[in-house]
Amino acid sequence: MVHRKIQHLSCALLLLSLLPLTTRARPFVLVLSQDDLSDPAAAPNYPAAAADDVADFDDFPDSESKPDSILDPGSWSPLFEPDPSFKSPNPNDDDDEAIYYNGVSRMVEASSRGEFRIMEEAASEIEAAAALGQPHGQSVMGFFYSMGIGRERNEGKAFLHHHFAAQGGNMQSKMALAYTYYRQEMHDKAVKLYAELAEVAVNSFLISKDSPVIEPIRIHNGAEENKEALRKSRGEEDEDFQILEYQAQKGNAGAMYKIGIFYYFGLRGVRRDHAKALRWFSKAVEKGEPRSMELLGEIYARGAGVERNYSKALEWLTLASRQQLYSAYNGMGYLYVKGYGVEKKNYTKAKEYFEKAAENEEAGGFYNLGVMYLKGLGVKRDLKIATKYFALAANAGQPKAFYQLAKMFHTGVGLKKNLQMATALYKLVAERGPWSSLSRWALESYLKGDIGKAFLLYSRMAEIGYEVAQSNAAWILDKYEEHSMCMGESGLCTDAERHQRAHALWWKASEQGNEHAALLIGDAYYYGRGTERDFDRAAEAYMHAKSQSNAQAMFNLGYMHEHGQGLPLDLHLAKRYYDQALEVDPAAKLPVSLALGSLWIRRNYANSFLVDMIDSLPEVYPKVEDWVENVLLEEGNATILTLLACLFTVLFLRDRQRRQPPVAADLAPPEPMMPAGRLQF
Repeated sequence: MVHRKIQHLSCALLLLSLLPLTTRARPFVLVLSQDDLSDPAAAPNYPAAAADDVADFDDFPDSESKPDSILDPGSWSPLFEPDPSFKSPNPNDDDDEAIYYNGVSRMVEASSRGEFRIMEEAASEIEAAAALGQPHGQSVMGFFYSMGIGRERNEGKAFLHHHFAAQGGNMQSKMALAYTYYRQEMHDKAVKLYAELAEVAVNSFLISKDSPVIEPIRIHNGAEENKEALRKSRGEEDEDFQILEYQAQKGNAGAMYKIGIFYYFGLRGVRRDHAKALRWFSKAVEKGEPRSMELLGEIYARGAGVERNYSKALEWLTLASRQQLYSAYNGMGYLYVKGYGVEKKNYTKAKEYFEKAAENEEAGGFYNLGVMYLKGLGVKRDLKIATKYFALAANAGQPKAFYQLAKMFHTGVGLKKNLQMATALYKLVAERGPWSSLSRWALESYLKGDIGKAFLLYSRMAEIGYEVAQSNAAWILDKYEEHSMCMGESGLCTDAERHQRAHALWWKASEQGNEHAALLIGDAYYYGRGTERDFDRAAEAYMHAKSQSNAQAMFNLGYMHEHGQGLPLDLHLAKRYYDQALEVDPAAKLPVSLALGSLWIRRNYANSFLVDMIDSLPEVYPKVEDWVENVLLEEGNATILTLLACLFTVLFLRDRQRRQPPVAADLAPPEPMMPAGRLQF
């Protein structure tokens, strides 16, 4: 069965639908064709490439549970998720690490309380640690300069601090540098950093089943709070979680397993707790719950909250596999390929287990077989077969497969060298690294009503390239204004500083495919919010949003063509954009109908007082405009008043035509179809 799948994949195209980068951004789709495969003529030993070609490829690295303080040096986890094994520095000590953590603690306190004086004190301590050569202090100084916190915003100084911090091993500064290069399309530099970061992320994944993807929660939906997503992220306070916990306490094995999963991975706002997870999994297996057996095997293999014991790991994984839990075969194959918990390495037996997983549509089985063919472990090395197995695994959302395909694009082994594609794939994997914990802490702070702390954490994530965090931080600034506790150059952010920072964050989010962000950028330029009014740049931003099938952007482009604002005056193009908006979103029916009525008047009464009246309404009636801004629309757009006037005018003229002799057909007003306009719908 597996071999039939491989044969089917020799067709022209392989579509690998990577997991969506965001809930609002468009999915990232990778298309592989036969042309992407390495040229056999260019590789004499193809398909069995030389061992040196794949020497730096990972085979089956040791997977172990390590705290964030180890995987992400300088992590703020000691403040948000204290680890008993982490020795907190004594604030009274003079060593640079103690100074650093004391400064970070003060920084978080200042953001929470909105006190700039405390932020100044925190910055002084962190700067002192940086002056002593402390890389993590350098990293936070880079953050201060990047955001303009307590000092003038200076991207050059930010880059310099992150450069030295990265050299000292700070992973978040490496993320910041990689993202900087990524934005500038310097793929040769970005790819090296993202490759290193992705490797750290991959080595923290599970060995049998796929680690659940903990996507950062988007706290807003457009301009409004995302109440449904937030309701599901309240952790132990969530009603659904409490019901599940009650069921588990009453002996429901499935509920016990789910509770264990929540604690093990820190899902839906639940604080990670391996001890609680182990307790619930142990209770579940007493009732024969096979998924818990597999997770116990993972826990013992990785030493997560218990002493590592490969023999017990194999025992639990074997029990799970006998319950038709086919992903457990991946863990068993891993132990045989490494020689852990068994007499010796046995590639043949490992391959048999991986094939059993693959035959039952387990993505991990495809991935593991790909590694065996890539490295020639127990089989003849064959890059073509390896690539196809990785494609199958990636198509099923296996993150390790993304990493291997990225490496192939990076090195030109198995796939033609493509640094841009390699960078994008590495970035996707790297963003699942331990530094993504920032999102969990930010959400927890937001749900507790600590907006300042949430904004600080989302801002840090935004700096290192997370689109969702860029969007969340910008939305907090727009929604909460001065209550966002935004820290500026010399105090709490002024209105101008806040608008400029929100504008920069929305712009970065729009670059990464967030259509709502692109729309807001267009509005900022159109209305002159936080920046000078610029119709040309507004049109450019709306074009970007329109390319992502955003109906509001299409409507706005139609309006700008209708009035010649930033785009050529063209009524035909205006109608086309209005029509497109209606096709994309039926909710645009009313504004599009009004807009088409306006177009009809302009076309048939071009030099009449009606057109002058429509164009002059906002200026002639400023009080009405204010009323529209404050009552009808949050965005303050007086156009709806204009379009209502157009509608009444059209009705009046059509009634007058009915009372008169018939006129030429081309002068008859069009039936209000349904495209788009400059109003929110």
